[in-house]
Amino acid sequence: MYANKTNKKGLAVADSQPAVASVSIDASRDLEINRCVTQLRLLVAAGFAMTLLSASLAFDWWDGPGGYDTMVGYAGVVVFGLVTSWLIWMLPAERGAVVVVTPYGIRDLRIGNEFLLWESIAEISAEESRGHKAIVLTPSPALQRQLSAIPTLARRAQDGRIVIRSEGLATDFDTLLRACRDFHAGTSARTALQQEDERRPQGFAVQAS
Repeated sequence: MYANKTNKKGLAVADSQPAVASVSIDASRDLEINRCVTQLRLLVAAGFAMTLLSASLAFDWWDGPGGYDTMVGYAGVVVFGLVTSWLIWMLPAERGAVVVVTPYGIRDLRIGNEFLLWESIAEISAEESRGHKAIVLTPSPALQRQLSAIPTLARRAQDGRIVIRSEGLATDFDTLLRACRDFHAGTSARTALQQEDERRPQGFAVQAS
């Protein structure tokens, strides 16, 4: 019920402005969403500040609050240095989209590489917890039975549901939710038409000679 390939034609959403902007949905194109670069830059700045503070403790640039300040400083340099380096590596736009929404399904690389087909999703809903909004995908019974065979999705599934979070993405929650619902509705409509065609009696014409 899932695949690993998506259409290469897509509408890329990049964070080139300080604020995350809403984009219009084109049902004929894929929606490719990158990480929010502005948010990453703020985290990089905070990482640099914490690394510098840790270095000041490690090298006794100023009197620390206790006797273990040097050890704490070295540990902070290692931890914050690694985290800051990873954030810097994540900055370039060439890292690619992390969420891809297409007329056929959705893939969130933060969860796994699996491409979930809309026909395997029974329902799409919105959920808010502690001020954080998320899109909740309710798998169909067939996909629900397969979740145990997909370790990445099984670990992230909550009460049998797959959660797609909008934090850290270069688009707003409403745009992502609307794209998911529009594409899912389009797939449901196509499936209903196909089922109707299959139930319709197949006749044949007899041409008189």
